[in-house]
Amino acid sequence: MPVDARVDKAAALFAEGFSCSQAVFLGFAEELGLDSATAFKLSQAFGGGMAHLGQVCGAVTGAFMAISLKHGRSEVNDLAARDRTYERMQRLAELFKRRHGSLDCPSLIGVDLATEEGRAESKAKDLARTRCAGFVRTAAELTAEIL
Repeated sequence: MPVDARVDKAAALFAEGFSCSQAVFLGFAEELGLDSATAFKLSQAFGGGMAHLGQVCGAVTGAFMAISLKHGRSEVNDLAARDRTYERMQRLAELFKRRHGSLDCPSLIGVDLATEEGRAESKAKDLARTRCAGFVRTAAELTAEIL
């Protein structure tokens, strides 16, 4: 796969300390017409499996946001745009699951970030660096491919 500056940007943002959802979304948001401050704020709540609720991986959510920003519908009757968006998101989810086995944060990292114990274990094991960084890169690569 060729080097993609958007993927590298997502990886760098995550390494700087932005959440997985922010990093992936910001890899693409500016080129899609959204300013970085708004994109950072909009995507913040989805990190850590949606605000540490143990739901969908934030890297995947950031990817979904980028796909939707490019292809999503803005008119109620534009069902083709809705369907095109869903098809791309489903493809990304399928490929991500094929590569990593799951879409949910606890299954991916092996701890439940919804608990104090899980957050402490994640920090002690440096899971952001050892696991999540790879999920960010995968989600960004797939987004670049699917957009």
